[in-house]
Amino acid sequence: MNLNWQIKPYSELSLNEFHDIIELRINVFVVEQNCPYPELDGKDKKSYHVVCRDGMGNLAATARIVPPGLSYDTPSIGRVVIAESLRGTGKGHELMEKCVAYCIQEFGDGTITISAQKHLENYYKSHNFKSTGKEYLEDGIPHVQMTYTPKK
Repeated sequence: MNLNWQIKPYSELSLNEFHDIIELRINVFVVEQNCPYPELDGKDKKSYHVVCRDGMGNLAATARIVPPGLSYDTPSIGRVVIAESLRGTGKGHELMEKCVAYCIQEFGDGTITISAQKHLENYYKSHNFKSTGKEYLEDGIPHVQMTYTPKK
């Protein structure tokens, strides 16, 4: 499948792009996971957004890359979501690879912090994230804080 990947700061997103990002995030995180929570938290305006479209122009995947100092002292990757039609195809791994590479390019080769849904811990471990041991409920869903530290 031919996918078009872009990473843009919020200021460069079109209204349609931001609409599609929020629509996919709400469809997965609120509707599919049956978890009402405030999706818009103010961080999008200061973040970079991965926009991945399929050959038909549909949003296939998205994530946001949050600069240091906004969520954590380090850069952070969050709101990682793959359209249901692409799950299990390996595109989620491609999404994380692109996010990590962008963090390193933009912020230097340092630590990246994420708040991962607990059931996805092994997925993130496969991308060299390690649990900090901090487990907590976020919007009623078990989460674990994880960090990526580059290999020296």
